[in-house]
Amino acid sequence: MNTKQMEYILELAQVLNFNRAAENLFISQPTLTYQIKAVENEIGFALFERSGKGAMLTPAGAQFVGTLRTLYGQLKEAIEQGQNFSAKYAESIRITLPIRSAIYFLPQVIAQFSRSFPTVNVIPSFDWQHGQESFLQGEQDVTFAMEYTMKRVPDVTCHHLFDSHIYLITEKNDALTKKPLVTPSDLKGRTLMVGGGSPPMLRALQQRIISEIHVDYFNSPDHDNTLTNVAAHKGVCLAPGFLNDHNGEFAWLDFDSNVVIPCGVYTHKNDKRQSLHAFIELLQHFYRDQPDFKV
Repeated sequence: MNTKQMEYILELAQVLNFNRAAENLFISQPTLTYQIKAVENEIGFALFERSGKGAMLTPAGAQFVGTLRTLYGQLKEAIEQGQNFSAKYAESIRITLPIRSAIYFLPQVIAQFSRSFPTVNVIPSFDWQHGQESFLQGEQDVTFAMEYTMKRVPDVTCHHLFDSHIYLITEKNDALTKKPLVTPSDLKGRTLMVGGGSPPMLRALQQRIISEIHVDYFNSPDHDNTLTNVAAHKGVCLAPGFLNDHNGEFAWLDFDSNVVIPCGVYTHKNDKRQSLHAFIELLQHFYRDQPDFKV
């Protein structure tokens, strides 16, 4: 089965009509029918049931198309990356991070790095759940991490970037936005969102505020859920600054706390490339110049 046949199957599965799918693909209807039949003969089961009104996925076909859609997306991305390399790049640096804001200065770093290393392509990948695992499996060259999560990982090198401070997230019209520095006592009578994958030092701060100050609390499964609840007027939350996506939807307020979360990027110890070393140095340079970068 080739990429064209994959495209034909996915288009037919979308519109469930041979004539319309053929028109969308700019091929004849007999050509589409022939190609679908060729694939079905190759894989040994029917993908579609034909009828006078069009086509319908068989149960096996529905399962197959679901997997094929994912594979085709990955294959298309790989082809596009290969085309980029064949046209311009001789080398790549693959960096994974949970969200774009985790390395706030990454766009500026890539722009400056590209001027010195025009044949090296920096490829960011954003994966909250599996990014570090992908790095440890050798699929990525660099990963962003809160440093406590990588303490016992062998054969990696830590490059410290910054200490992420804790901020209070509120709605933009909250009365606390008028204060230059919010203190724990300012949360009295409020509802504090807790949990959501908070690192241990933040969880300890949350529990201290709950036990020492009269605040209600609400368990939230993750950061996006927490932000949704803040927007729904259900409470406020504490979060490390690197989570700020800078979309202006919420107020991120300076919070009176000595809790900081050391953050850095990690590389494989055996990766000694000059370009990688220069990229990491440039990243650190941006944060040395702004060690307490404001969100």
